Formats: sequence, structure tokens, C-alpha cells
Amino acid sequence: MNIALHKFELHIDVNTENSSIIGELNQACSLSNAQLKQAIQRGALWLTRGKSTQRLRRIKKPLQVTDTLHFYYDEQVLSQQPNEALLINDDVDYSVWYKPYGMLSQGSKWSDHCTIARWAQTHLTPERPAFIVHRLDRAATGLILIAHSKKAARALSAMFEKHDLEKIYHIIIHGDHRLRPQPDTLTCDVDGKSASSHFSHLAYNEKNNTSLVQVIIDTGRKHQIRSHAASINMPVVGDRLHGEVGDASIEESINLQLCAVALNFICPLTAEQKSFKVPEHLMPSLNVLG
Repeated sequence: MNIALHKFELHIDVNTENSSIIGELNQACSLSNAQLKQAIQRGALWLTRGKSTQRLRRIKKPLQVTDTLHFYYDEQVLSQQPNEALLINDDVDYSVWYKPYGMLSQGSKWSDHCTIARWAQTHLTPERPAFIVHRLDRAATGLILIAHSKKAARALSAMFEKHDLEKIYHIIIHGDHRLRPQPDTLTCDVDGKSASSHFSHLAYNEKNNTSLVQVIIDTGRKHQIRSHAASINMPVVGDRLHGEVGDASIEESINLQLCAVALNFICPLTAEQKSFKVPEHLMPSLNVLG
């Protein structure tokens, strides 16, 4: 069978004993072995065995009759290179990273090689499994926790679900936030769900009429900070989803100015107070528009 390249998916039922993963894929598509191995390492292959479907990277894993292989090939996705994340702290059971612009928190069926989870898994010594316990938008930057055991993942996920921590964000917004009440508490719903954010003015750039604002959120709705900033007609700089202020050509060239700059919590595993902060040179700057 000759399937056109670029983007396709295969679902292969294993019907013969002692068949190999590469052998099964060779029969179903015209990709070279090198292309297949690279795609598999980047997260394009899944294996269904019984009721379990999991991503598979071990190309020499023995197959069983009744297994099903799922291969998702997207040349464009697989050719992408991940931006480099920065390790802030390694606590063995979990690590804290600075996630850069454009890096995903979690992968898709097509790949996971450009995710913070995969980056952490392959760049720590010793190498460990990685579990996502909370997320940052692809367009946002800042601190993210990665668990390295199921026990840590359960404990840290529960901490985030119960909001038993302080997350501090810095944003650059259009307009003079000094004109707003201080502190500026915003409670308008996001996607029909209640949401609460507390904005506090930090600095103002008169030249380009932008403000540096600290944000602490009580809820974690998708795009909550961006939605709340837009609701007061002071959208986040670089927000092409909610913002319509300023020179569109300049706005298109600027990354979203939203950064998770600090995390403060009592570790659910050790009961120790933990505080992490983004390095100063990675903080949002009011000079972003020149």
C-alpha cells in the first residue's frame, strides 16, 4: 500500500506471531526506517493492548496477536524543534521549569517532542518519567511544575485543584492601569463560569502607554487573565486572540506578554515551604514595544 506522505494515520491490527513494529509499519507505508524511528521517538506511535492505549517509543517491544498499532504522521508537526526550557529546581520527586514561548504543556496524538513534559523527561539526570499537574498556555511563559512519580503527581495535582498555593503572574497591558482601582479585582465570568482575578499596578511606560501589572487569580479558567484584561479594554500586549489595541503589524510580531513569575506553596510531600521565581532577565519588560 502506498500512502501519500505529509500527513496520514494508520491503524494496524497485529495478526501474526513474532511480527515487529518496524515490519508492520513497513508494510503499511513507504516511509524509510529512519523516518519511522524518528517519528516514533517524537511520539507518533501508540499501542492498544487489551483496554489500554499508550504512547510507545520502544521499537523492539514484542507485539502480540490482537495488539493494534496507531501511527500518526504529520511531517509539519514532526519537523518542529522545541524551544529550550530552563530548569529552575530539581526536587527529585518533581522539578520546576521556566517554559518558553511556543512550548506546549502537553502533547497530542501526533507527537509530544515539543512539550515541557518530554523536555523535562529527557533533560534531567537521572532521566525520569514526567507527569503534567497543571498547564500554561502555549503562548504564555513562566514557571511550571512537572511531577516525576505517580505519588507526586497525585499530591501536586490535588494541591492545584484545591488552589492550595499562590501563583503570581506579571503581564504587560495596553493603557494606564494607574487609572483603575487599586487593587483591581475583576470577577466577570469566563466562558460562562465564575472567575476572579486581582490586578495590581507595578509600573507605567508613558512612551508606549503600557502598564506592568501583577496578577493573582482565585480561579483557573482558560485564558482567564487575558479575558479579564480585555474586559477592561486593557488587553495583554501580544494577545492576538483578545486584543485589538495598537499597531496590528507590531502586535503580530510580539509574543504574548504574560508570564507566571512565582509559585509559593507548602510541599504536600514534605510539608516544607517552597518559593520559586523566574530569573530577572526573563521577566516581562515594559520596553517590549520600544
